[in-house]
Amino acid sequence: MSDYTEFQSATQPATDSDPTTDSAASAASGTGRWVTLDGAVNARDLGGLPLPRGGATRQRRLLRSDNLQDLSPDDVRRLRDTIGVSDILDLRTTTERTLEGEAPLDGEPGVTVHHLSLLPRTGDEVREVDGDVLLPWQQDTAAEEVPVEESQARSVYTRYLLDRPESVVAALSTIAHAEGAVVVHCAAGKDRTGVIVALALDLAGVARSTILADYLLSGQRIDAIIDRLSSTSTYAANLRGRHRDSHLPKATAITDVFALVDGAGGTEGWLIQHGWRDADTEALRRRLTR
Repeated sequence: MSDYTEFQSATQPATDSDPTTDSAASAASGTGRWVTLDGAVNARDLGGLPLPRGGATRQRRLLRSDNLQDLSPDDVRRLRDTIGVSDILDLRTTTERTLEGEAPLDGEPGVTVHHLSLLPRTGDEVREVDGDVLLPWQQDTAAEEVPVEESQARSVYTRYLLDRPESVVAALSTIAHAEGAVVVHCAAGKDRTGVIVALALDLAGVARSTILADYLLSGQRIDAIIDRLSSTSTYAANLRGRHRDSHLPKATAITDVFALVDGAGGTEGWLIQHGWRDADTEALRRRLTR
């Protein structure tokens, strides 16, 4: 059975006689996992996802979000004190961080922010064309963050791994060894964030059909994501003129990432090729599963 067929099966309506399907359907809907914040619109906890052999992923260990630039003081207190966030994985480029400025959690006591770009090292500088700021993915049309065509999305996602394997390994290592909860974010919390989260959950043993279901949940928030990013000069030009549906998450983009790592024997095999250790896998599984 293909990954996409498994995904379709996992997201069919649940029946009273199939508790496994009930769990998968609940995971696909995001019920109880969305995190309401004043300054973000695509935040959710990766806890509560069912594991094939029983049990589920642990809550308040790994969260995903759109950028945290607009967090309110209440948001900061909730993330730091209630949820227990100790580490932030900021996957944005140097250009994005420079244009957006300091974020509320930067320098927050007890919280470490890790800057781990997934785009190539070269070309990450601010440029302007006709008054619009060009972000790194706009300077190379084959590496757009918000691609128009599905085939482009597929190539972009695999390029994250090919271009910046050290950032991927560092991100997953942080998830494995953090003292508290880890929040992964980029700009929209969909593309770059989706790849890191998918690999972490795959390594933890979550079924790929469930991983895909969670990834696609960002589509439920796409209008709010577009509105939020369009309100900033950093991202407005990148979004201008694009049809709403071009921003929706595509399942094949994530399955292509899985196909790439499967060529190395799976997610763990690919990571080991880039400096990962068996002890890291054990630590990540202890952190994320129960």
